[in-house]
Amino acid sequence: MALVGRTVRWTIEGEAEARAALAVEKPGLIVACWHETILLMPAGWNRAVRHWPEKRGRAAMMISLSPDGEPVARAIKHLDLDVVRGSKGNKKKTNKDKGGMRAIAEAASRLRSGGYVCMTPDGPRGPRRIASQGAVTLAQRSGAAVLPYAISTRPAPRLKSWDRFIIPLPFTRGAIVFGPLLVCPREASPEALQEALQRGMDEATRRAETLAGYPEQPARPELMTE
Repeated sequence: MALVGRTVRWTIEGEAEARAALAVEKPGLIVACWHETILLMPAGWNRAVRHWPEKRGRAAMMISLSPDGEPVARAIKHLDLDVVRGSKGNKKKTNKDKGGMRAIAEAASRLRSGGYVCMTPDGPRGPRRIASQGAVTLAQRSGAAVLPYAISTRPAPRLKSWDRFIIPLPFTRGAIVFGPLLVCPREASPEALQEALQRGMDEATRRAETLAGYPEQPARPELMTE
């Protein structure tokens, strides 16, 4: 993954707003990316952010405790990111919690201390590219803001998984787009914040894929503003 970060021909957009968000000492920042880019995200993050003077300490990524999450966690630890393990439990099973509450508590502690936590709003089980309320709820509870982060490379092989998981390749063309910062006041409606995050992620993703060389995609009608 380090080779990917160094050899991809990156285009970066939204840098000014991202740097302004990183410059705020407290509270911390939730970086939201789609589950399919979870291996690609650290390479792009290090490439974009490593030398910014506003950067404070190491970012952490939330990874599920499922068997599929183990190799991802090991890979991320080699990319100068910390890992917070935990995922939602299965309501049909006796042991419903898979470390989720512990992971949320650790993430909230990092955020209140001014740290960065990366979350996948559509993970760990989907639906693909549909944001849940997890990130915005954690932001409301911890006082953090949410920064949409979209990354795309071309060519990019994909697995036949629910999220069409991307296998990053070196020496490709890539784009990183930071979306508009989403402030999440405690009194705000979680549903409204969820919709705002969905819109920000969709817009950043479309732009990143266009910059990476994919055909431009139209906005989803239900999220278009009048």
